[in-house]
Amino acid sequence: MNRVGEYLDLLFPDPKCELIYHNDYELLMAIVLSAQTTDKRVNTVTPIIFSKYKDLKSLKEAPLEDLEVILRPIGSFRKKASYIKEIATLLDNNYNGIVPKDRDVLMTFPGVGRKTINVFLSEYYGENTIAVDTHVERVSKRLKIASRNDDVLKVEKKLMKYFPKEEWGKRHLQLVLFGRYYCKAIKPECENCIIKDICFEKKKNIRS
Repeated sequence: MNRVGEYLDLLFPDPKCELIYHNDYELLMAIVLSAQTTDKRVNTVTPIIFSKYKDLKSLKEAPLEDLEVILRPIGSFRKKASYIKEIATLLDNNYNGIVPKDRDVLMTFPGVGRKTINVFLSEYYGENTIAVDTHVERVSKRLKIASRNDDVLKVEKKLMKYFPKEEWGKRHLQLVLFGRYYCKAIKPECENCIIKDICFEKKKNIRS
């Protein structure tokens, strides 16, 4: 095992997704809602939505304005309210209420892209995927696993080469948590990091 993997295991021996959900469509929608905001903030609105609209039928028939009011705290609430309503309609009308595992099908869902699909398939079905969000991208580049100019797809491919396939799901969660709580975008906690010697940011963030 490499040093990065050893450190991630030390910090997060049993990483968990921090989004709150109870079934497949709640997870998918929560991931869609998490774009450009935090899981913590998403977790303040999803219980309200899913308790008020208890199934896909009621959710697809929910007034868009009501969804917008509930989602207002997370930003881009109009767009995200539309996504949620459309996803509920698609699932209820065309997929017997079950989120499909087919990537090509999922890519046609509003608000759903490669990152969302990778997170969903890894978390719900246990598939070996690595999703690259802003935390994973930042950490991967700081630790020189990826190059600074790499796009998210290149970062994903390099992570897939860097870690064994059977570790991908765990490593994704660990990198997210590492970026969220330690290797933060602003004021990263570099002082006590035991792999700071391989980090691009070490000179900038460690007091001499």
